[in-house]
Amino acid sequence: MKNLIAIIVIVLLALGLSSLYVVKEGERAILIQFGKVERNAETGEARVFEPGLHFKIPFIESVKRLDARLQTLDGDPDRFVTSEKKDLIVDTYVIWRINDFSTFYLSTNGGNVLQAEALLTRRINSGLRSEFGNRTIADIVSGERDELMREALIKGAESASDLGVEVIDVRVMQINLPDEVSQSIYQRMRAERKAVATEHRSEGREQAEFIRADVDARVTVMLADAKRQSRELRGQGDAQAAKIYADSYSKDAEFFAFIRSMQAYTESFNSGADMLVLDGESDFFKYLQDMNGKIED
Repeated sequence: MKNLIAIIVIVLLALGLSSLYVVKEGERAILIQFGKVERNAETGEARVFEPGLHFKIPFIESVKRLDARLQTLDGDPDRFVTSEKKDLIVDTYVIWRINDFSTFYLSTNGGNVLQAEALLTRRINSGLRSEFGNRTIADIVSGERDELMREALIKGAESASDLGVEVIDVRVMQINLPDEVSQSIYQRMRAERKAVATEHRSEGREQAEFIRADVDARVTVMLADAKRQSRELRGQGDAQAAKIYADSYSKDAEFFAFIRSMQAYTESFNSGADMLVLDGESDFFKYLQDMNGKIED
């Protein structure tokens, strides 16, 4: 008898515990009975249980807890095409939350969050493709990004309503060109910069040649002018020297002849290796024979 009572107590305790469930803060719960969402008999709406302690019918009703907090969907960057048929790699994120728990449960195969995110990603991207397809790259970069995100948010909210999801925000974080396009653009930019640099170098060489030719011409003119001036000065000096010699000669021709002969002797016998073969009675030696320069007969 005692054993039977103990068994009954254990069974009742197990039934009591299995009839209780707790919904945590940030969660909502719905009851599933025979594979169907339990609804309010009067309104026909699904019964959603707030955080706290609740009761259910053991073994008949099962509890499905769903996250009621804001959630962020940050998927992989995707490729979009602009109105000018240019590809862009766009990185976006979506902020969403469940607003219809029954619909969410039924449309996502029992509240599968991964499936919900995959469906939401496809629908958001569809709206983004439409918006990107109506704009050029210049429009997107120049300031229409905010408008693009607003339109994408509106379309995303409309398309996600049948999932039991509320789209709070859609943001475009980064827009890049595909790698192959980026490399092509970089190569074109390098070619353009190289062409500009080559043109500048060519202009620099041309200007350098012009400056060099101008300097060479000025140097040539300056040298020619200097040579002309030196010749003029030399000519003036020679003329002045000749005048001095002439004046000196006119004053004392004999002394002038003597000085010139002495200079000739000095220049002729300056080197010990010099040799002159002359007649001893030559006029060249007249001042060696007689201090008055007279040659005796």
